Amino acid sequence: MPFTIDFLDDGRTLEWDETPDGPVVTERDDYTPRFYIAPRSPGSDLDLTKLQAIYDRHPDVVSTEIRSRRPSFRRDEEPVLAVDGVHIDRVSSLANQARQRTEYPIGDLACFNVDFSREFRYCLETGIDPTPAADLSMLRLSVPMTEAGNETYTELSVAGETISGSPMDILTAVQAALETHDPDILVCSTSEIIPALYKMATAAGVDGFTLSRWPDIDYQQLASQSTYSSYGRVGHSPARYNVPGRAIIDESNTFFYGETNLDGVLDLVSRSKKPVQELAWASIGNVLTAIQICEAHERGVLVPWNSWRHEFYKPMGTLHDADRGGFIFAPEVGFHEDVHELDFSSLYPNIICTRNVSPDVIRCECHRDRDDVPGLGYSICDERGYLVDVLEPIIDARDKIKAAIRHEQQCKDPDEDRLTELEGRSEALKWILVACFGYQGFSNAKFGRIECHEAINAFAREILLTAKQRLEVGGWRVVHGIVDSIWVTPDPSVDEANRTDLETLSSEISTTVDIRLEHEAHYDWVAFVPQRESAAGALTKYFGKVDGKDEFKIRGIEARQRSTPPFVKDVQQECLERLDATRSPAAVLSSLEAAIEKLHAGDVAVEQLVERNRVSKPLEGYTQNTQNVAALKRAHDQDVAIHPGQDIEYVVVDDKKTSRERVALAHEEIKSYDPSYYETELVRAVESLLSPIGWDRSKVRRELAETRVTELTTFANTEQD
Repeated sequence: MPFTIDFLDDGRTLEWDETPDGPVVTERDDYTPRFYIAPRSPGSDLDLTKLQAIYDRHPDVVSTEIRSRRPSFRRDEEPVLAVDGVHIDRVSSLANQARQRTEYPIGDLACFNVDFSREFRYCLETGIDPTPAADLSMLRLSVPMTEAGNETYTELSVAGETISGSPMDILTAVQAALETHDPDILVCSTSEIIPALYKMATAAGVDGFTLSRWPDIDYQQLASQSTYSSYGRVGHSPARYNVPGRAIIDESNTFFYGETNLDGVLDLVSRSKKPVQELAWASIGNVLTAIQICEAHERGVLVPWNSWRHEFYKPMGTLHDADRGGFIFAPEVGFHEDVHELDFSSLYPNIICTRNVSPDVIRCECHRDRDDVPGLGYSICDERGYLVDVLEPIIDARDKIKAAIRHEQQCKDPDEDRLTELEGRSEALKWILVACFGYQGFSNAKFGRIECHEAINAFAREILLTAKQRLEVGGWRVVHGIVDSIWVTPDPSVDEANRTDLETLSSEISTTVDIRLEHEAHYDWVAFVPQRESAAGALTKYFGKVDGKDEFKIRGIEARQRSTPPFVKDVQQECLERLDATRSPAAVLSSLEAAIEKLHAGDVAVEQLVERNRVSKPLEGYTQNTQNVAALKRAHDQDVAIHPGQDIEYVVVDDKKTSRERVALAHEEIKSYDPSYYETELVRAVESLLSPIGWDRSKVRRELAETRVTELTTFANTEQD
């Protein structure tokens, strides 16, 4: 079970296994990557043998053959052309040549199994499970942001120890750590550390420095850095590198390792056949696609290079009904006592599994007259869909893991290492389940279909309405509901003796809809926040006190926002505690006033005022002099590289200015800050807490001013006495 696979330029492949006795490498020279070519439409009479003869003469092709495969889930087996290349990096260029052949009408040929990542392709085609057979050793290398863009480092953290000094000192420390730990995984704060260390070694004349376990290759560059946009959000993808014999985890370019841990990564490795290095940089959709491809491979179904699924014809009325999201009960703005939160367990994935919603069976021809999807009239075939086989094992596994977590937590002496492992695995699977619904409507999804997306939403709306009606009949009032969650409080018009307990209602609803409705939490009170410019409730902004515990649940307000400075978060948390203890806006204002006084006295550490914002464009792309622009100008002056999609951290030192002097970068020596700016941020945070009871920012300001006037008057009277 190799944990990483390397591909050499001469066609050889290296499989690296971790064993109790250390790493073992297996060298292979017989691997030939394969892709397929088939007519785009079923029933075509295209002659593939002519194309086969052309490929047989190609120098980058090892062999070809006509095989029987299914070009899609909705097509039976038919003859396709299989092409084996000499090297894994030649697949895309070979496939492109098929689409450029003038002998075939444009659009009549389609290529399959083309755009797979390298290690994933190898594991899929050879049947290898890349789950490590033994524990993997790790070594972390980290460079400060101020050093990241430099060709020569003067400071580097190696296994948690900061090394400062000459390049020779740093290189010696890295080489010593490699010999001591012999890591299977190199965890780097940025992947640029890898080429930078080799450049330092060359410049310093250091012979024999290497990170690699293979003597002939130091490292390989797999991809260049790039900027991308996804759902309106700009992201940055740094360059990717490979070190033979070791997996690389780039902390600046990893979702699953950052959101979970190595246990979560390894759980998904076993399900997706993507080895550690590829799993670490992969997105949620990328991993979900890999799991789907594995299922398709088992069924003999090929994977399209580019998705070209047309949307089924729909009347205008159906288009209107289908173009809706999940059901929402607008929150009742204000404070609500004795609130219970109920959640459907993995609602969308469970809808897929219990209703058999899958791209290969939705709107099937064999049941076209059937009305299986509520309100849309879509049919769903009785044959089990492939997506059910993809998700059901993940749902079941997460349920078992969550049960194991609860059991471990209830133990008198819980095993913390075991808890960390279970929580990492649970979190990793959660993200896959979260993404499985939206991915069905993604235009680039390999097997997605918009009708699946629409059907899942239709079932979800029906389920939430069913739950609402049963809860209300049982004597409960719904104060908010969104997609898969409902907040209820006892209906004051119903006697307690006539009210059905929530455990009974949840059980009844679960049986009715065939998806478990769980009691998520009981709150002493919950406050739903209005929108900034409206009296209507904000759908995802609320806070509440958990019953019987000294903790709050917070969503959407400043304390949960990644850009909010720590000081503002702390003050909002303190004000929340005062509000819970006193139910008094005056008590909250007292805390706010004390924080403002501390700000203006200069008693707040600048580290507590750092803001973190994402950069959406390069510096020259901005037309307004925002704080981000000021920060980018300072970074540019200091040769600190900040790319679109990355975060920049700074302290506002004079918000009235429009130049680079408006802010100071977090790593700089900062002597002062702008107290008026941060006062405004504090007032905004307190407004979020008091807005459910009708206080907006102007009222908070007015009450603060009156308090200050009263204090000054009292002070003056005391002086006269």
